[in-house]
Amino acid sequence: MHNIKDIRKNFDEFVNSIKKRNQDLKLENILELDKKNRNLIQNKEILEKEKKDISKSKDKSLFEKSKKISTEIDLLNTQQNKIKTEIENILSSLPNLALNDVPVGKDEKSNVEVETKGEIRKFDFKPKSHYELGDSLKMLDFDVATKTSGTRFVFVKDKLAQLERALSNFMLDTHIKENGYEEISPPLIANEDSMYGTGQLPKFENDQFELKIDEKNDRKFLIPTAEVILTNIVKDKILNIKNLPLRYVASTSCFRKEAGSYGKDTKGMIRQHQFYKVELVSIVENNKCADELERMTKCASAILDKLKLPYRKVLLSTGDMGFSAEKTYDLEVWLPSENKFREISSCSSCGTFQARRMKTRYKNSSNDTEFVGTLNGSGLAIGRSLIAILENYQNADGSINIPEVLIPYMNNLNIIKSK
Repeated sequence: MHNIKDIRKNFDEFVNSIKKRNQDLKLENILELDKKNRNLIQNKEILEKEKKDISKSKDKSLFEKSKKISTEIDLLNTQQNKIKTEIENILSSLPNLALNDVPVGKDEKSNVEVETKGEIRKFDFKPKSHYELGDSLKMLDFDVATKTSGTRFVFVKDKLAQLERALSNFMLDTHIKENGYEEISPPLIANEDSMYGTGQLPKFENDQFELKIDEKNDRKFLIPTAEVILTNIVKDKILNIKNLPLRYVASTSCFRKEAGSYGKDTKGMIRQHQFYKVELVSIVENNKCADELERMTKCASAILDKLKLPYRKVLLSTGDMGFSAEKTYDLEVWLPSENKFREISSCSSCGTFQARRMKTRYKNSSNDTEFVGTLNGSGLAIGRSLIAILENYQNADGSINIPEVLIPYMNNLNIIKSK
């Protein structure tokens, strides 16, 4: 969320920054609305002072005039509330501004590769896709899921279900024991305020699964990511600087309609309506977001290092970043069947953008009140981690070797074979 005062002071600069986010918005109207709003406030203050002076005078002959002034003030309040709503609607639709070191571009073509790590395996046979492997093992069932739930769902069975659970436990243990995150088991349902606070509403309402719990106006949604619920833990709070940074981790189901991905990744588990993800969230002093983003990305990439999966780190362009982000790194894992890297983690700094929407602040060292900085990242997406292991650790006979670090989580099983 942006501050209208900042927009007013540096309007041309703000418009140019918004354009870099691949947003062609007509923002002149917001200045007109802001001017009207300030004029209404000024007129209202003049009337309120006049009414106060009449009250102090205790002149009964001015009673009718005072009554008339009250009516005029009520009318101004109505007009001002309408304009304030219009301003807030515009502000809530504007994305965060990118930091200066973010590459400018329209889409993923302008992303910049930062580094590549791990050795890409050379197969002496044609590697199969994860869904071919899962089908031959009889441990991934898309057909039954389509019958019970619809497209973009899957039944993960037997040893692959165990591997999915092992991945989650391994990632949680690593982030808690080695990286200092506090584990949270949160609700999977968020209210409208929480979805607004992290930027999912109102702009991306079509991507959300809304629940019909009752007939009240209290809207509820299945979480698209644990970021929503974890970040909103600090909503409407003034935090003690001594307690910062706050670092949370959760392993949850996530739910997305994938409204804009019709026809994309229709086969397999790459793009599902329901998926598991281990999510990292940090709440920090706002001047420490840059360092925290580097730290968070290292925490996520360390998981890939431990799993010995080849991957690359990519700095996203202004046109490819998420709505609330000011800077984002994607980690992309190598998938042999596609002969390319695919996203498995996205780590973003949101600066004070979400904090303004959530009204989350802290007292700095000078005892001034400031908005916190918020960050979020996947540490990692479980389904895509499962895909990457199936494809990178496959054997010619269709069996799957278990990454060494996961063997203790698999009751010392070191290979998955068909029955």
